[in-house]
Amino acid sequence: MKVAFLGLGVMGYPMARHLRAKGHDVTVYNRTFSKAETWVSEHGGRAARTPREAAQGQEIVFACVGNDDDLRAVTIGPDGAFAGMDKGAVFVDHTTASAEVARELYALAREKGLAFVDAPVSGGQAGAENGVLTVMCGGDADVFARVEPVIMSFARACRLLGPSGAGQLTKMVNQICIAGLVQALSEGVHFAKKAGLDVEAVIETISKGAAQSWQMENRYKTMNAGKYDFGFAVDWMRKDLSICLSEARRNGAHLPVTALVDQFYSEVQKMGGKRWDTSSLLAVLER
Repeated sequence: MKVAFLGLGVMGYPMARHLRAKGHDVTVYNRTFSKAETWVSEHGGRAARTPREAAQGQEIVFACVGNDDDLRAVTIGPDGAFAGMDKGAVFVDHTTASAEVARELYALAREKGLAFVDAPVSGGQAGAENGVLTVMCGGDADVFARVEPVIMSFARACRLLGPSGAGQLTKMVNQICIAGLVQALSEGVHFAKKAGLDVEAVIETISKGAAQSWQMENRYKTMNAGKYDFGFAVDWMRKDLSICLSEARRNGAHLPVTALVDQFYSEVQKMGGKRWDTSSLLAVLER
């Protein structure tokens, strides 16, 4: 298919590569144009100077940018993708953003004869590099059926969870669960150290039982070594948790642990750990 990809960060760069590797005709856009040129020099395709130019003539326009404002910047306005897309084309947003902006852009797209799917991802940079992301989608079933095979170019799982905004709401659930799991793992490792136990032996044992989690399997060794540069950054997690807490204020959900963990991440930031990965919650306990 003819597709565009807007945003060549640590996630978007390899996601666009997987689309190209699957044989799709890919046009890329990045705010820093030289990065788009580098991508094209490595993978082929075409680099565009504006989202509108990138979107012209494409069947699907993908995006993975920073936040709500970044997403609006690449979609609306005279240089936005919506201005360049043909009627019937689909915009698929992989940004972790608010459900509110997803619904806003879905409605605006429909007014213009376009389709919009909110499709945040889980799996981090490694998942993007290896093409094994989990994609959570919100939108119309017929539109999802059109884009799912293309999304699977860089995913191992992709599911429609409900109407517009449902993908973003599901990503919020994902981040809420991760926050609690990482804090619990941090406290467990901290306790084991204080108790004089062999942390590696303890975790290898309990990971075979009910305490097992992805975080435990993939992060305990680096946490135990005090190394926190192996994944999703604290600054990004705080952005995501802010979205979760804002949505909870709207829908009446009670998130006491999430709010507490968000404050613990603020302590990590004060320690200079803005770019440390999320497992750095242990550093707060070990100060």
